[in-house]
Amino acid sequence: MNKQNLPDRYAPNTPFHPASFADFLPTEQLRQIQSQRLRHTVRRAYEHVRFYRDRMDKRGLTPEDIRSVEDISKFSFTVKNDLRDTYPFGLFASPMEEIVRLHASSGTTGKPIVVAYTQQDIEVWKEVVKRAFLAYGLHRRDIIQVAYGYGLFTGGLGAHYGAEALGATVIPISGGNTERQIMLMRDFGATAICCTPSYFLHLIGRAEEMGIDLHDLPIRAGAFGAEPWTDEMRQRIEESSGIKAYNIYGLSEIIGPGVAAECHCQEGLHIFEDHFYPEIINPDTGEVLPDGTPGELVLTTLSKEAMPMLRYRTRDLTMIMTEPCACGRTIRRIRRIVARSDDMFIIRGVNVFPSQIEAALLSIKEALPHYQIVLTREKGLDQIEVQIEVSSESANDDRVRVVEDLRDRIAMAIKETINIRVKVTLKQPNTLPRSEGKIQRVIDQRQL
Repeated sequence: MNKQNLPDRYAPNTPFHPASFADFLPTEQLRQIQSQRLRHTVRRAYEHVRFYRDRMDKRGLTPEDIRSVEDISKFSFTVKNDLRDTYPFGLFASPMEEIVRLHASSGTTGKPIVVAYTQQDIEVWKEVVKRAFLAYGLHRRDIIQVAYGYGLFTGGLGAHYGAEALGATVIPISGGNTERQIMLMRDFGATAICCTPSYFLHLIGRAEEMGIDLHDLPIRAGAFGAEPWTDEMRQRIEESSGIKAYNIYGLSEIIGPGVAAECHCQEGLHIFEDHFYPEIINPDTGEVLPDGTPGELVLTTLSKEAMPMLRYRTRDLTMIMTEPCACGRTIRRIRRIVARSDDMFIIRGVNVFPSQIEAALLSIKEALPHYQIVLTREKGLDQIEVQIEVSSESANDDRVRVVEDLRDRIAMAIKETINIRVKVTLKQPNTLPRSEGKIQRVIDQRQL
C-alpha cells in the first residue's frame, strides 16, 4: 500500500477539531484565561513551595500583586540549577499522596532533574500532545509508532498518552532494535512515527539496506523532537521517506513533549499558551524582548499542579513570530529551535552552533546527515575537525582528485557559514555513532 493510494481513513483531518478549540480563541479571551491561571499558579507556588515563597518575599511580592500576565516580569527567573539544588522533591507543590508520576533526566552532568505530575497534570499533558497530533492532521484512525524511549525520559510516555487520547492505535515499541522497528512499521501499517529526527534518518538508511522503500509504506507523518534539527534535515527526511516531518517541542521541566508543535503549514511551532506562557529574553541581560526579536525562550506553567515553574529559562534560542498563521490558530508561534545558548562553543573568538555546520554539510548532496564535530587544542590554538559520512559511491571512489574535491567543497561550505576553516574527514557510511535518543554532535577534547 503506497501513499498515493491510501484509503479515506488515512486522509488528513481538518485543522479544526473540538479538542483543539483553545488553539483558535480570540486573543482577549486567551489573555483572560492566562491571567486567571497565572494568579492561581502563583498562589499555589507561594503557599506550597518554600523556594518560591522565599524568592517572592525577598522581592516584596505577594500573590495579590499578580493580577495579569503583564505582571509576570515581577518574578525572578528559575534555572536548571534551582531544580538540582532542591533535589529531589523541593519544588513540589503537591503532597506525595497526590503525585501519580515521577520523571527524571539522566543526570549525566550531576544530580538528575526530577519532575512530578498529579492526575490533573497528566490530563493536561494528554490534551496538549493530542492537540499537537491534531495540528499535524493525525486522527483516531491513525496507527502511531512511538519510538521515543519509555521510562524516566518523558518522550515515550508523553507521545503514547497523547496518541491514546487522540483515539489512535499506538505501537509502544520504544527506542532501539532498528530492524524490528522497520518490520513492525511495515507489518502493522504504521501511518505516523514519533522519535528523534536523527534516529529516523538512521531508520531510513537501515530500511534501504533491508530493501524496503519507505515511500511504499502507509507512513505519512513523523513527530520529531528532543534535539535541535534544521530545515535541511527536514528536507532530507521528507525526500528520503515521502512523509511530512513535523516538529514537536517540550522539556521535562515544563511538562515534556507537547509545549509547542507545528501545524500542517510547517511555518513555526504553535505554543499551547493557555497552559505555557512564553517570553523571549536577551540571554545575556535578561531583558524581555518584543515579539519578532530573537532571544532565549522563557516559559511559565499556567496549569501545572505538582510542580509549577515560574519564568523558567529554557536556554533554547528562538523568537515569537508576529504574522498570523494560515491555519487560523490564534495561539502564538515560535521559530523552530535549532540552537541552545549552552550548545554554543567558541572557536578563536567566534560563536559557533552545531546547527550552522549541519546546514552547511547538508547543502552538499554527497554528504549524509550523520556527522560529529571534534574540538581539540594544538599549541594553544583551538581546532575543529568535522567528521562526515558520505555516500558509498563517494567514499569508495579511488580517484584522489574526486575525493579531494568533495572534501574541499564541504570545507568551503562550512567556512562560508561560520568564517572559520575546518578540517574535514570523510567517513564511510554507518561508521559514526548512532543514537536512539538525543545524539551527541560535539566532542570537546580541549582542556579548557
